[in-house]
Amino acid sequence: MRPATRNRPGWAAALGIPLLLAAAGLLQQRIDARTRSEALEGQEVLITSGPLLKKLSLGYDSLLADIYWTRAVQYYGSRIGERTATFDSLAPLLNIATTLDPRLVVAYRFGAVFLSEPKPLGAGRNDLAVDLVKRGIRANPNEWRLYNDLGFLYYWRLKDYADASATYLAGSEIPQAPIFMKLMAARIAEKGGSIETSRLILSGLYESTKDPAVRKALLRQLRALKAEEDTQHLDQTLGVFRQRFGRDPDSIRELVTAGLLPGVPVDPLGFPYVIGRDGRSHLNPASPIKPPK
Repeated sequence: MRPATRNRPGWAAALGIPLLLAAAGLLQQRIDARTRSEALEGQEVLITSGPLLKKLSLGYDSLLADIYWTRAVQYYGSRIGERTATFDSLAPLLNIATTLDPRLVVAYRFGAVFLSEPKPLGAGRNDLAVDLVKRGIRANPNEWRLYNDLGFLYYWRLKDYADASATYLAGSEIPQAPIFMKLMAARIAEKGGSIETSRLILSGLYESTKDPAVRKALLRQLRALKAEEDTQHLDQTLGVFRQRFGRDPDSIRELVTAGLLPGVPVDPLGFPYVIGRDGRSHLNPASPIKPPK
């Protein structure tokens, strides 16, 4: 907790904590009371703003930022996976938290994941996620991890390989940045959107964070990427079968019988792949894995 300056009047400091607790309590009541009400969506932000709260925080802006960040996490967690859920207040909550404490790096990093996850797993707002991380970089120019996150957004979400490569290269120039930042810049510039490059980026992010929600999201994407790679290889095998027998196989098991596969392949969650009506391999309809977007 960051205390008020020594010259601040005693009464002002004494009022600081009650005001913060009152603001936090009001915020929580408004969020919880309208969990299912679209009409009240975002109302908790209409009466507050980052700059205003910063003025009223009496030096406890870091504490209040933590409160708003916690509420953003709770707000996101209470809606994730619900088909009809909206995330309209997520970006305002994150903006307030990072305005109160521009050095709250965790809010930029993981908030961008929450914003960029496609619905119903997140807000599906890549634009807001990019804006959030860019503000984080401006406030924390020596934090290479934010460049890593921005490069990921450009690469994975927006398929903008030129900006992704440039972002990794810019981040690699920070003294504390690991060598893989420069390697990723070169790799993306050379290979574009290859599966191998995507795996390297996702694996690097997965290993660099301990947050359970973010790791879960990244693991979901890694599984989807593995499934995409598997189906590409299966489609090649299907092509060999057609050349050899002059027809499409009735099932993937026929590829095994023909000696083209050692066994029926399964996705990372153990569900066998299937052949669709288009003659190509696909994820099993029963599999929870969703193709990459």
